[in-house]
Parts: sequence; C-alpha cells; structure tokens
Amino acid sequence: MSVSGPNSAETTGRGQGGVGRALVLSCHPLPTVAVTAISAGLAALAGLSIGRAALLIAAVFAGQLSIGWSNDAIDAARDRASSRTDKPVALGAVTPRVVGVAAGVALVVAIVLSLLLGILPGLAALTVVACGWLYNLGLKATAFSFVPYAIAFGILPAVATLALPVPAWPAPWAMIAGALFGVAAHLANVLPDLDDDLQSGVRGLPQRLGTRVTAVACPMLLGVASLTILAGTAVAGQGTQWWRWVVAVGLVLLVGAGVLIGIRRPKSRALFVIVIVAAIVAIALFAGSGQSLT
Repeated sequence: MSVSGPNSAETTGRGQGGVGRALVLSCHPLPTVAVTAISAGLAALAGLSIGRAALLIAAVFAGQLSIGWSNDAIDAARDRASSRTDKPVALGAVTPRVVGVAAGVALVVAIVLSLLLGILPGLAALTVVACGWLYNLGLKATAFSFVPYAIAFGILPAVATLALPVPAWPAPWAMIAGALFGVAAHLANVLPDLDDDLQSGVRGLPQRLGTRVTAVACPMLLGVASLTILAGTAVAGQGTQWWRWVVAVGLVLLVGAGVLIGIRRPKSRALFVIVIVAAIVAIALFAGSGQSLT
C-alpha cells in the first residue's frame, strides 16, 4: 500500500477545491450534521423557545466541529500511513496545523455558546464535547472506546431539558435510549475501517470484538434503543396504541435480519442499509413520540 508523496497530495488538495472545502470535509460533516439535527429535534421535543433552541443548536454544532477537526488533526500521521483518501489532511489538501487551529477556535466558540445557555445546560453540552475530545485523544484505542459515545449521547437529551426555564433532567428512558444509540453509532462508525485501524494499532472495543461480533451488536443495540423509547413513552402516559405493537414486531424482524446478515456477511451493503433504517426508526420514535422528555 503506497502513500501519496507531498507534491501529488498538494495537487490533489488543490483539485478538491482548496483549504475551505478541505476543512468542510475534515469536520466529519455527516456525523456533525446528524448530531446537530438530533439536538434540534430534542430541543423541539423539550419545548424550548425558538431563541433558546437556536442557541442550543449553534452550541452543539460548534462542539461537533471541534470534535471532527480535532480528530483529523490528531490522527494526521496515522491517516497518512493508512493512505486514507477520504481524509483531506492525509491527502495534503490542508495541514494538520490549520485543522488544529480550526478545532481550537470551534472549541472556544462552543464553550462560549454553551455557557450562554446557563450553567447546567452549558455543562451538559460541554460534557458532550469533552467526550468527543477524550475519544480522539486516546480512548478510541482502548477497551473503553464506547464510553464517550454512551455518555455523550446519553446526556444529549439533558442539554435540551436543562435549558428549559425550569431546568429538569430528562426521563430515564430518554437517557438510556440515547446511550444505547451512542454505542451503536460507535460500532457502526468503526466497522468500515476496522481492519485499517488494527493495522495502525488502534484497538478499541470494536477492534477487540472483531468484525462479526461488532456487525451483530450494532443492529441489536439500535433495536433495544428503539424498544426502550417505545416502552418509556408508553409508561409515561402514551398508552399501548396498536401501532406500538406493529413497530415493535417490525423492529424485532429488522434486528433479526441485521443479526443474520452480520453473522454471514458483516461488511455487506445490506447490513449498512439495515443499520441506517434502524437508526432512522430510533430517531423518528424520539421525534414523533409526542411525549415530553421530562
């Protein structure tokens, strides 16, 4: 496996549209947008005013930018050694220093915006950011690589509910479902690059579990997260409408299919589609539960 030389990397970087585009790609745009969108949905579900919701969304977005950029800055040497063509820093489109500075600026903005929400919601929002940075700084290579994801996604609903005029912690089901969703997101995020990670010395939980176990655990965790939302909102007063049973049966079938594919073809396109569908179901249940997070 060859690594592009400096001149060819710089040429590739210029061809990709320059430093601005490289920074956009280096922030891990899909996860950044996804987490920001989830925070927007949680803000709406919690009943925040438009102004408070906008501030919360901006704080989460800045925090996610800092996490994405810090990841590429910290992993620059490893990504180059692995010939990561999806990483602008590895291609020479932007330097690790520029990406590192961008991460630092985004972090400062995230701190300011988070604290403008108030002490409690600000600390909750910054806990999410701290989890991302701790993962990037070394936890990703340990057996506890799942912990930052569990804590960050578990506390994300609290960012919204603690930002209410009368701060309150979210219902336990919301935090448990969020934590399960976070661990599943970790497994899904690592699965495509698991072999490259092992070659570069990264041995987080998914790498220790192996491809097949990781592929099986991912849809299972997403299914359990969705069932937790179903059960939690029902107990909280939404009743036992017929559609809950339909969704529950559908989830069991979806997870069962994911498990079978994970065992037989752990890196197949079909498993990826099932994981995406299961994630959408979990998010849709959150957004459409009609139940207050508190």
